[in-house]
Amino acid sequence: MGEQHSVKFPQEVIDEYAALGIDLPALFSAGDLGVRMGVQIVEASADRVVGTMPVEGNTQPYGLLHGGASAVLAETLGSVGSMLHGGSKKLAVGVDLNCTHHRGARSGLVTGVATPVHRGRSTATYEIVITDEQDKRVCTARLTCLLRDVDPNSYAA
Repeated sequence: MGEQHSVKFPQEVIDEYAALGIDLPALFSAGDLGVRMGVQIVEASADRVVGTMPVEGNTQPYGLLHGGASAVLAETLGSVGSMLHGGSKKLAVGVDLNCTHHRGARSGLVTGVATPVHRGRSTATYEIVITDEQDKRVCTARLTCLLRDVDPNSYAA
């Protein structure tokens, strides 16, 4: 779960954050919770964010993927899209998350794809579709993030 991988970012995004001295993959990662759950972001742009998560280790007592695990994947992907939409001068803060669970998953990887529903100056809303390895929909989520002004120097650790 802790293995390193490379996220595909648009070049203009890489350049914008590099000019500020910001480690883009660390900033747009799943954070500590996502690492523990095995979330990996595979592709990231304001138009589309793709990530995966193993079912194993993220199940509820019946052996099915936990609905909360799907919510973590959905919020991670939607937040990354919102941050990329807002750019380096905005911070995305989730204010509403809705998840509908369609079917269970017992093994393998689930894949989430976040696409924008609305991208404004102060909010961004993404739909996140999570599917199993047979491309069957496991969960549909919608995340709305508030885009707050931020000092780019606050990213420095």
